[in-house]
Amino acid sequence: MKPTAIVLLSGGLDSATAAAQAIADGYTITALSLNYGQRHVRELLAAKQIAAHLGIQEHFVMAVNLAQWGGSALTDDTVTMPLEGIQSDVIPITYVPGRNTVFIAIALSLAEAKDAEAIYLGINAVDYSGYPDCRPDYLEAYQHLATLSSKAGLEGKAPRLVAPLVMDSKAEIVRRALELGVPIAQTWSCYQGEAAPCGLCDSCRIRDRALIEAGQADLATSIGQALYTQSL
Repeated sequence: MKPTAIVLLSGGLDSATAAAQAIADGYTITALSLNYGQRHVRELLAAKQIAAHLGIQEHFVMAVNLAQWGGSALTDDTVTMPLEGIQSDVIPITYVPGRNTVFIAIALSLAEAKDAEAIYLGINAVDYSGYPDCRPDYLEAYQHLATLSSKAGLEGKAPRLVAPLVMDSKAEIVRRALELGVPIAQTWSCYQGEAAPCGLCDSCRIRDRALIEAGQADLATSIGQALYTQSL
């Protein structure tokens, strides 16, 4: 019988690739998606489609309303979404206070209930504008917490926090996704909830550049293709 892993599945490219990697690593997957009060739920539809494509049988969708207190352009409609380009060396307004800390805590609860050996995370420290909860040292600290905060941890069976993409470039993630058979076109990374990706938000810009650099320009937005050409 295969061991179990929990995958935090947002519906984006990174989490979908992490899920596919967990399957390739020999795990049976339980997926967990969070409706946290984000501007749109388009990504949750993508998560459902990805789970079906990858053959994930158990998929929990849980509501945790972080939008009640705002603090991010992703959860507060009164905060202007930045569309002018990525700023380096600054934590952007799209950072959601405490989001990963809350999400991983819920995943740890689910992992203990399911006797899971691992929790796979799609977080990435290379292309995400310095989000504090996407860094390797953050994960190391959280792993220590996992050993102290649960019955499983005290018994020496705390689930491992696995972030297979944490030091990959976005283009490397695209290439890994292709190798693992991830349905890239079904993933959703745009911060806006329109019928098609906007091509202008930070997430679209990072994704489009990576797709083009990985030889998948046909999957990038037309705006992203134009911006990439202008940058050459």
